[in-house]
Amino acid sequence: MPAGNPHAAPGFDHTLIIRAAPARVVAAFFDPDALAIWWQAVRSVTIARAFGVYAIEWRPTEFRDELLGPLGGVFHGTVVDVKPGQEFFVADAWWVPPEGQPIGPMGLDVTCARDGPACRLHVRQYGYEDSARWQRYYEVVDAGWRTSLAALKTYLEGPHT
Repeated sequence: MPAGNPHAAPGFDHTLIIRAAPARVVAAFFDPDALAIWWQAVRSVTIARAFGVYAIEWRPTEFRDELLGPLGGVFHGTVVDVKPGQEFFVADAWWVPPEGQPIGPMGLDVTCARDGPACRLHVRQYGYEDSARWQRYYEVVDAGWRTSLAALKTYLEGPHT
């Protein structure tokens, strides 16, 4: 649940400072090689333009969550707004788990603005239905996003980029 508003619907909302140009940070959300490294995607189709596809696939996990089953699967939606090197918005997004019913629709809003020699990345994922599965989904997604965004920071700030 977003800090400061106990009545807000669950979702993911996180800001991170990354020592890289905003264009490089946003590009990492669309580059299949980068997605394989920082988000551990096994396959992706991402098109950075209006009505572009945004689909990321992960291997199913060996462990099973008691409500969601194995994690992994596919997250897909439609890029409806993009400002190259600055921000993009994915609408009508769904998580299709390896087993069980999809969860969605959701929105994914990513913005990146210059902050001195670095940039301020803001990632917000939202959409909600009052159910135990949705609540559990955001508990899992929160931890997953934080780990992945830390990996993105390491990837972009590392010597190999």
